[in-house]
Amino acid sequence: MVDDDDSLAGLTGDARIIAEAKQRFAYCEEWEGDARKGFIEDLKFANADPDNNWQWDDQLRTYRQDRRKPCLTINKTRQHNLQIINDAKQNKPGVNIRPVGDGATYDAAQTYEGVVRHIEYQSNAEAAYDTATSFQVQGGIGYWRVVTDYVSNDSFDQEIFIKREKNPLQLFLDPDISEIDGSDARYGFAFEDKPRDEFNKENPKFTDDGGMSVLGSPGDDWIDDHHVRVAEYYARTQKADELIAIVDPQTGGIAMQSKRSAATDEFRQLVDLVEKDNPEQIRRREILSDQVMWYKIAGSKIIDRREWPGKYVPIVRVIGEETIIEGKLDRKGHTRAMKDAQRMYNYWTSEATAQVALQTKTPYMAPVEAIEGQEEFWSRSNLDELPVLPYNAYTEDGAKTIPAPQRIQPAVMATAYVQGMQMTQNEMMMASGQYQSQFGQNENATSGKAINERQRQGDNATYHFIDNLAIAIRFTGKILIDLIPKIYDTPRVIRIMAKDGTKSQVQLDPSAPGAFQQLEQEQQQETENANAIFNPNVGRYEVESDVGPAYATRRQEAFNAMTQIAAQNKEFMQIGGDLMWKAADFPMADQLAERWAKTIPDNIKGDGPSQEVQHLTQQLQQAHDAVAQLQQKLDSKQMDYAIRIDQKNIDAFNADTKRLTAEGNAGPYVTQEQVQPLIMQTIMSMLSTKPPGDMSAPAAPAPVPAQAQPAPQQIAA
Repeated sequence: MVDDDDSLAGLTGDARIIAEAKQRFAYCEEWEGDARKGFIEDLKFANADPDNNWQWDDQLRTYRQDRRKPCLTINKTRQHNLQIINDAKQNKPGVNIRPVGDGATYDAAQTYEGVVRHIEYQSNAEAAYDTATSFQVQGGIGYWRVVTDYVSNDSFDQEIFIKREKNPLQLFLDPDISEIDGSDARYGFAFEDKPRDEFNKENPKFTDDGGMSVLGSPGDDWIDDHHVRVAEYYARTQKADELIAIVDPQTGGIAMQSKRSAATDEFRQLVDLVEKDNPEQIRRREILSDQVMWYKIAGSKIIDRREWPGKYVPIVRVIGEETIIEGKLDRKGHTRAMKDAQRMYNYWTSEATAQVALQTKTPYMAPVEAIEGQEEFWSRSNLDELPVLPYNAYTEDGAKTIPAPQRIQPAVMATAYVQGMQMTQNEMMMASGQYQSQFGQNENATSGKAINERQRQGDNATYHFIDNLAIAIRFTGKILIDLIPKIYDTPRVIRIMAKDGTKSQVQLDPSAPGAFQQLEQEQQQETENANAIFNPNVGRYEVESDVGPAYATRRQEAFNAMTQIAAQNKEFMQIGGDLMWKAADFPMADQLAERWAKTIPDNIKGDGPSQEVQHLTQQLQQAHDAVAQLQQKLDSKQMDYAIRIDQKNIDAFNADTKRLTAEGNAGPYVTQEQVQPLIMQTIMSMLSTKPPGDMSAPAAPAPVPAQAQPAPQQIAA
């Protein structure tokens, strides 16, 4: 069915909006009517217990109760469902954001993720996800919504919240969607039928006595004497728009926005400037842009309205299994396939109990003569713990022996019932794909590999629930990426959270020139101690959703793994001991990690110099060693040279000594005048000799003064 434009002909303004909303609402009710009946039945069946008897047919239960037969409820379906629900809680998908282009950076994408986690944290989004998952598994569908609200009563700043929806039957989404996540929905509803007195208290200006009645026309089921239907109606339309792309004369980059969404003064001023000076640098083309309007309708009156800032209808659905066969919607969760097997198990258990209960008790069988006179003991034998039960073994005359009393055979459960319960238990496992190993039972698989294979089979059989949850969370990420630049449109500092739980502050500034800027220590004082500046308007990003264990689970697994490594390798603690304590989850583990880190060398932690600096340092050390070796060789050469010089002086001195001796031998004696010049010459020669290591030439020996030379004397004959 599509919107019936003929029925809306002639209507304008609010009357047309209300008529369109009610027409679409009726279409949703018609399309999902049977699926919602099945949802209610499955939800009740999954939550059955011995008091509500929701797993028994009313007629069959009445029939059995009239015949005093028990109707037992042994709800095994609940445990099968909880295996999926609790696994989803432990392995919750997360929003991962990747940079695509137009100035997007990796650091900005990580900050975007931190902002998303900030929104999830302040919204208690885990409760919203868990509630939707529970309804998805039990009944086939769950919902949550993305809403906006003011930070406080004294602020105009808004925040984004993920709202938990505790009743999936109070939401509708466009039946004509094609995408599994509903991202192409044209409209949606979140409604509630409120008692009139409660509505009047919340909306005093719209009461019947205020002259602004919300009463509808006759036959209108949105309002009666006791209730008023209040519906939040999202309607998405496409409006004619113009895409503008300009070359920024300052940066040379290309700025691109649609005319309707170009809300920043900077962009409009840039368009005016370029259009005036360089009109050839502007490109334009006609486009259709999405516009979502939000209306709050009570009865037959719009009591509030505004334009929704995003381009998606912010209703997120999480489905189990959904099929359309012969134009009819069928939607179900994990419960549906196990219903017959569960009914059979309840029946066989009840029949087996009734069969044993209706059998004769197990009293004694005894001849009257055997207990005659002993009735007091035997009448209380099933109440008192008597060590001995006396009986009459002989007749009064002693002529005849009386048989002793004997117990009759106890009640026995029929084998058919036991086999029936075993059969139905196996059928529940086959219908669900979940086997005993997933419930902590050994089954026939004894080895670790066999148990893991069995668990993997069960995970594969139910993985579509986790995958559909991941699809819904990914769509939530798309909604948030679309909303964040529009809601956080003024500078503000918010606290963001990393995957490991660490928190930091970042300043969101829609006028910042780049997507991300890390701030130095002195700059943080100017931004309320923010670590970085983030502009969500710069860049394009895409959303992924990864399924895996939560960070706390991975942290525990990491600690266990490192503990085993440390037990086998004693050197591990000197390499990664700080990381092991950081992964621990006990009090003061973080302080222990900080202290342990001080005992680990900087080069192992990566806090030392870079590889390039280390390489240059190594080259410098090698050069220093080479210079040292050359210096050592040079010192050796200088020492050899000094030794040779000293040896020459000694040789010269010896030569002079020999000469003097020869001259002395030639005459009767040597005079003082002859010896004095020689001594002076030797002393001067020794003083002029350079010390070891001095490579300069030694000074020449001082000449002997001419007047000091001895006069030749005549040697006597």
